[in-house]
Amino acid sequence: MSEPTSQSSQSSQSSQLSHASQGVPAASGHAGPEYRTFIAVWGVLVALTALLVLVSRSGQNAAVWGLLLITPVKAALVFYFFMHLRYEGLLLKTVIGVALVTLIIFFALLFSDIAFR
Repeated sequence: MSEPTSQSSQSSQSSQLSHASQGVPAASGHAGPEYRTFIAVWGVLVALTALLVLVSRSGQNAAVWGLLLITPVKAALVFYFFMHLRYEGLLLKTVIGVALVTLIIFFALLFSDIAFR
């Protein structure tokens, strides 16, 4: 009677080992991104940072517009890849999207109030 139990524990251990060798936790239902994806995203983030530094040397107005346009792209890359938002469900993506759109509306109202004073 102890043999079926040992066989099932051995098969679950081999299943966990095969998942671990692929870099995926056994309880997880999906594979995560590969290291080359992280390195590519990191390279894009470094390039965007260099672009932001170059734009900021062009003057104050260019620096402000560069910050307003480039920084959200960098944040989106971090959310999408490094915080694994890419692998989340539609509900969480929708909640985050609604929050970001609301934030953009508030910023637009703030800037319009400042611009027309």
